[in-house]
Amino acid sequence: MFHIHWDQSDLGAIQNAVMATFFDIYEDGILDMLVLSQAPGKNDLIIHALKNNFEADAYFVKVMVLSGLCSNNCPEDVNAFGVNQPGPYVMYTTMDSNGYMKNASAGQLSQSAHFSLQLPYTVLGLGRSANFLDHLFVGIPRQPGETDIRKKEWTAIIPNSQLIVIPFPHNQPHSWTAKLYLTPSNSVLLTAIALIGVCVFILVIIGILHWKEKKADDREKRQEAHRFHFDAM
Repeated sequence: MFHIHWDQSDLGAIQNAVMATFFDIYEDGILDMLVLSQAPGKNDLIIHALKNNFEADAYFVKVMVLSGLCSNNCPEDVNAFGVNQPGPYVMYTTMDSNGYMKNASAGQLSQSAHFSLQLPYTVLGLGRSANFLDHLFVGIPRQPGETDIRKKEWTAIIPNSQLIVIPFPHNQPHSWTAKLYLTPSNSVLLTAIALIGVCVFILVIIGILHWKEKKADDREKRQEAHRFHFDAM
C-alpha cells in the first residue's frame, strides 16, 4: 500500500534509485515525478511519487487528442469523443520572456524516450515563459491515399492547462472541438486576496474623502446661514 511522507526533503533522500520518469499525478498539466528504488536488503522495488513544487518556475501545456469515433455509426446529435489514439501531432508557437519567437512539437503515444510511459497525452514544456500560447496546432494521421491535411489551429491557450481535442469528423478540421481544463493554483487565491485588499483600501479612501467633503459642505452651509442673518440685521 502507499504511505505519504510529508517530510520528504528532496530526491537525495531516496536511496538506491533505479529509474525515474515524469508523470502528471494530479492531472493539472504540471509534470510530477515517479521514482523507482530498490528496497534495502531486498529485491523488491518501491515506487515513490513526488509532487512538483516548482509550479511557478516552469510552465507546461497538456494536450490529449481523442479518436473522435463511435463504436457504430455516430448519430447526428451525438458528439463523438472516442478514446486516445496513436499518431496525433501537436505543435505550438509563442513568445518567450526575452521576446523571441519559439516553437516545439511532439507526437502522442510515440516511443521517443528511454523507459517512456507511453501516456495517452502530450505534455509540452514552456520553460519559464508564462505567456499565452500564440498558436497551437493539432494534426491527426490521414487515411492511405488521402492528400488533404487534417490539422486545426487554436490560439491563446493558457499555460498549465489541459486541452482535450475531439477531432470529429476526421475529414472536417473546422468542425473539431476542444475543451480546456484549468486547475487553479495558490497564486489565483493570492491574487484574489490582493485584489480584494486593494478594493477595500480604495473604498476606505473614498469613504474618508466623502466624509471630509461632507464636513466641508456643512461648514459652508453654516457660514452662509450666519452671513444671511448678519446681513439681515
